[in-house]
Amino acid sequence: MDRIAVLTSGGDAPGMNACIRAVVRTALNYKMDIYGVERGYAGLVKGEIKRLESRSVSNMIHKGGTFLNTARCPDFKDIEVQRQAVEALNAYGIEGLVVIGGDGTLRGAKDLHDNFGIKVMGIPGTIDNDLAYTDYTVGFDTAVNTVLWAINNLRDTLHSHDRVGLLEVMGRNCGDIALYAGVAGGAEYVLVPEIPYDLDKISSSIKKSYLRGKTSNMIILAEGAGNRDEIAEYIGKKSGISVKVNNFGYIQRGGSPNMADRVLAARFGYKAVELLRDDSSESCAIGIKDNKVITVPFDQVQKAQKHFDKRLYDIAHVLNQ
Repeated sequence: MDRIAVLTSGGDAPGMNACIRAVVRTALNYKMDIYGVERGYAGLVKGEIKRLESRSVSNMIHKGGTFLNTARCPDFKDIEVQRQAVEALNAYGIEGLVVIGGDGTLRGAKDLHDNFGIKVMGIPGTIDNDLAYTDYTVGFDTAVNTVLWAINNLRDTLHSHDRVGLLEVMGRNCGDIALYAGVAGGAEYVLVPEIPYDLDKISSSIKKSYLRGKTSNMIILAEGAGNRDEIAEYIGKKSGISVKVNNFGYIQRGGSPNMADRVLAARFGYKAVELLRDDSSESCAIGIKDNKVITVPFDQVQKAQKHFDKRLYDIAHVLNQ
C-alpha cells in the first residue's frame, strides 16, 4: 500500500493532533504518500483532501483539538453518501484510511469496509471512554485531569462559603469521567448512569455532615445520570442547604494533551500504519488492554459490552465520606 489518508470525526479530543502526527510521520518513514481529510466524513464526502508532509504536523503534538477539523455526519449512514466518500478516495488513489473518533466514527469505518472493501483502521479518540473493547481512549485521561483542576478550584470556594457544589461533567451515557475525577478529587458523591442512586440518602448524608461540622460537599454528576438542576433543587429542599450548580461543558474537550494521551496516540497511530502496510491484515479497531496495543474486528467492537468499574466506585464511596 503506497497511499493512505487520515481523518478525525465526531467530537474532538485532546491527543487527536498527536495521533495524526504519529500516522503522518510513520507513513513518511515507510515512503508512503499520506493525505489528510478535513472535517471528518463530511469533508471526505465533499473531497476535502490535502497532501500532508512532515512539516504539516510540526508543533502539533502539544495542541488540543484537531488541525484537520472535525464534524458530525449523520448522513453517512446512507450507502449512497458512503459511495461519494469512496469516489473521493479513489480520485486521489488512496488505498487505505485511518479514522480517529468515537463509536459513530468506528461504525462509519465498518460501513466503508463492509460495503466497499476499503481497508480502514479505527483509532478510539473520545474523552468519554465509552468504547467497551479498549481500556482507554485517546483524550480521556486529559479530560479527567481538566475536571480535576476544576474540582480543586471549586473546593476552595465551597470551603470558604460553606456550600454544596454540583459539578456536571461529560461522558454521555458513560460515567468514567465522573468516576475517575471523583476519586482523584475526593468528591463526596459521584452520580453515574451505571449505578442507581438515592437522592433522599444523599440529602440526609449532606445534612448530617453539616451537623457534625463538615460544611462543604461536592457532587460530581455524569451528564447521563440525570438533570443537574432538578437534582440540585431536590437535594436543596430535602437537606435545607443550597446546592450551587456548575456545568463544565466544552472546556473538558480542549487543552493540551497530557503525557498519557500523547503516548497512547503515538502507539495507536504507529500501529495503524503498520497494519495498513501489512497485506495480510484486515480492517479493524485499535485499542489497548493491560497496556498492550490490541486489534479488534469492527463486528466485535459493536458487540462489546462496557463494564463499569464498580470496585472503584465502591472505593470512592468509602474514601470520600
